[in-house]
Amino acid sequence: MPSLDFVKALWTQHFPPAPTFTEKNIPPQKLRVFLITGANQGLGYELAKMLYPTGAKIYMASRSEERTLQAIHKIQEAHLDATTPGTLIFLHVDMADLPSVKQAAIKFAAQEEKLDVLWNNAGIGGAPLGTTTAQNIEGHIGTNCVAPLLFTQLLLPLLRKAATSAPKGSVRVVWTGSLMVDTFSPPNGIDFKAIEAGKTTNSNIDYAASKTGNWFLSHEAAKAWEPYGISSVVQNPGNLNTEAYRYVPAVMRKILQTLLLYETKYGAYTMAYAGLSEEVVNGEYVWPWGRKGKSPRADIHEAIEKGAAEKFWTWCEEKAKPYLN
Repeated sequence: MPSLDFVKALWTQHFPPAPTFTEKNIPPQKLRVFLITGANQGLGYELAKMLYPTGAKIYMASRSEERTLQAIHKIQEAHLDATTPGTLIFLHVDMADLPSVKQAAIKFAAQEEKLDVLWNNAGIGGAPLGTTTAQNIEGHIGTNCVAPLLFTQLLLPLLRKAATSAPKGSVRVVWTGSLMVDTFSPPNGIDFKAIEAGKTTNSNIDYAASKTGNWFLSHEAAKAWEPYGISSVVQNPGNLNTEAYRYVPAVMRKILQTLLLYETKYGAYTMAYAGLSEEVVNGEYVWPWGRKGKSPRADIHEAIEKGAAEKFWTWCEEKAKPYLN
């Protein structure tokens, strides 16, 4: 039977208190460079919309140039009265194809000398069993974990450059978790045998494992990159009505939208807090709608202590290795 602390942790993530860090709390960000993956819709779009009036340069990375340019136009139209409008730039990337990830990093590095905050937001959820990436990696793990790690490692020199002159703790990599880490992840967070064999049996578990994977990657990055002045943070943006549920059957999706899912902008508050709040420190685990939290899964914490996060980092690096140089 779940402990009272476990139930409380689930409850407060399902039904969070009102956000305290919103667009009103974001200070001017002029001269800062941000990159958001999956930014043409949903969470990424709402975050870019919040950041645009701050004066930042914001790269909106996605597969579709057409949809991203439409999103850029909508953001600009919504902020015609902005006194310090930022810059919105499309960057093509397909997180289900590692060569595309590498090309996106190369293109970004050709245009910028630094990167202040990277939000690894793009991902898939509930994909049909058997879905794989272009490199034949299980779809959720490949898209949500391997690709973001490759992308971040390729962009690491620009993050390090930003950290040399930025305020301490302000250069960050934000990874995207989920409440499903706590509710659907297999024992110890990830079933390594299943993902290696590509013979998973439940797409919800696949998705949850990929979100645990992001927690693992954030944990390892926090250790590895702290000497460079780069903070690594994982956040559960909340239960949101986004395209991540596009694979869920229509009837079930309608039930979720009615009972459990919130407006997407609330998840963007979580992401903004994780990336910009001065309260957040390296290694943080952020709950909706912008609070310090901690997963109630004792087995996963124990697995991390025993090296599971390091093992997963190494596993992902091996998959990405051909594209790292």
